[in-house]
Amino acid sequence: MNRGDLQQLAEARLLDATVLLNAGRFDGAYYLLGYVVECALKACISKQFGLYEVPNKNLVRDFYSHDLLDLLRIAELSSDLAAKTRADPNFETNWTTVRNWRETARYNIGVGEAQVRTLLNAVVSVDSGVLTWLRTQW
Repeated sequence: MNRGDLQQLAEARLLDATVLLNAGRFDGAYYLLGYVVECALKACISKQFGLYEVPNKNLVRDFYSHDLLDLLRIAELSSDLAAKTRADPNFETNWTTVRNWRETARYNIGVGEAQVRTLLNAVVSVDSGVLTWLRTQW
């Protein structure tokens, strides 16, 4: 898997989440929306892998995390995120919504439509979405 694959996967899972949301399958949609951000962050991280370089062992190990805050740190985007949140209060709200997602959401039952729509907006908002920002970083 390469950076382009991760970008494509993020976009594909966004479409999947939208289909699930529209079908009333809120639990799955919620999980996939967080996974979209995870894949996007991993696409950002993959820029650190040189074509003919052996990557740092710790970086490779940490790459397999599902924790969005860890992935943000590994992607070396923490200072960019801080600047973006200072400049855009809507983005700050959206990041706060997104960062609360956990991989264990795949076990959730009973996620409400409003919660999924809030997460979807936080991910894809044209001006202040987390994925919108990550697309500029990957």
